[in-house]
Amino acid sequence: MSTNAPTAASQKGHPPGLFLLFTTEMWERMSYYGMRALLSLYLADKTRGGFGWNDEQTLALYGWYTGLVYLTPVAGGYLADRWIGQRRSVLIGGALMMIGQFLLAMPGLAFLYAGLGMLIIGNGFFKPNISTMVGGLYRQGDPRRDSAFTIFYMGINVGAMLSSFVCGTIGERVSWGAGFASAGVGMALGLVTFFTLANRLLGDVGKAPSESVSASAGSSGSIVNDDDSRPLTTEEIQRIAVIVILSAFVIIFWAGFEQAGGLMNLYTERKIDRVVFGWEVPTTWFQAVNAIFIVGLGLPFAAMWTALGRRGKDPSSPTKMGLGLLLLGAGFVLMLGAVNQAAAQGKAHMFWIIGAYLLHTMGELCLSPIGLSMVTKLAPKRYASLLMGIWFLSNAAANKLAGTIGGQASKLGEYTIFGGIAATTAAAGLVLLAISPVLKRMMHGADSVTSEPVAQEAGGDAVAMRAAEKPTTV
Repeated sequence: MSTNAPTAASQKGHPPGLFLLFTTEMWERMSYYGMRALLSLYLADKTRGGFGWNDEQTLALYGWYTGLVYLTPVAGGYLADRWIGQRRSVLIGGALMMIGQFLLAMPGLAFLYAGLGMLIIGNGFFKPNISTMVGGLYRQGDPRRDSAFTIFYMGINVGAMLSSFVCGTIGERVSWGAGFASAGVGMALGLVTFFTLANRLLGDVGKAPSESVSASAGSSGSIVNDDDSRPLTTEEIQRIAVIVILSAFVIIFWAGFEQAGGLMNLYTERKIDRVVFGWEVPTTWFQAVNAIFIVGLGLPFAAMWTALGRRGKDPSSPTKMGLGLLLLGAGFVLMLGAVNQAAAQGKAHMFWIIGAYLLHTMGELCLSPIGLSMVTKLAPKRYASLLMGIWFLSNAAANKLAGTIGGQASKLGEYTIFGGIAATTAAAGLVLLAISPVLKRMMHGADSVTSEPVAQEAGGDAVAMRAAEKPTTV
């Protein structure tokens, strides 16, 4: 191809395209998490122009919205793979989400639903394709891949941190509409950054639909033909099966983790002592705690995975994800302490929830970026974005489930809800650790790494090289 992605500038560092995708994702997540921090508070508010809904109504809509946000990436990934291409999909999705945020800034139920609808559709185009492009910067077996997704994941959380301090503060202290509008401005900044620098820093990565890339690359000799007419091999089927199996565990993880924006957000507002030296910390600022921990811990985790990989001691992806579930369960044990203190003293100390977010963050770093990286390793090229969308489908089910679970707290009590989540996630983590050797064998070497980084070549897509490479034995 005539315009290779300039990704091999440094064998020890990362390609510059990673940092463009990092920045674009940062602004998009600032937009998403900004509105997420405000949504449940806005729906429940009775005095500042909100809707005054009860907790069950609020968390039900919250669950539907966050669930559908992760459902549409299945369609968005499919359209990108076959017709649109990942790069155009990111631009379309970003534009729709920007419009959605500005619609939310308008008062009234009609604008609420219209804005949420635009965000849901836009995220379907955006989310699976920008994640897949990160994988497209690296060849199969490159030990930098897991650390690249962890760095990319830090972009998500820098945006989440900005969202709480900017959108959350504006929404709580100025008006809900101004908070949503500031989220729209963040999305606009991401769009401008991506549109301006994509050709220079990404080259051909994400330009053409995957089907077109497979056919044209096969004729040039750099990538074998991976068109839809070739049946899936046994190894490919087993790798896809691993994605599906791990998706079930991911549902359990996110159903607990996503209480952060719903039940735990409302709990912080009502039952956490937020006063520091006579000043009350805004509720939405606690939504930044997870992001702050991600930014602080992301690079150490990325360095740890890379160092272990180069020494041949990197845990398998299923093992890392099992540890993530155990850490999430431990975080909810701390929430039980908060409930007990609030029952005895009226309010719980904020260190309980901060500690819970720390453990949740460590679990997230073991599961979420590793899962994104794993999908790009396992997915056959022609189904790369589609399978990334299916991966996000597990998030859709989890977010809807999270809203349903959180909505039961008014009937069952927070202690029962937090305790049930702690027990379920811990049990799931132990099961996943037990079956991880079987899952690793089913991955047929796709989780293995080489001892040194592999330079990217023409075509720009790591998954596109997979069909031309013989899998390593485990």
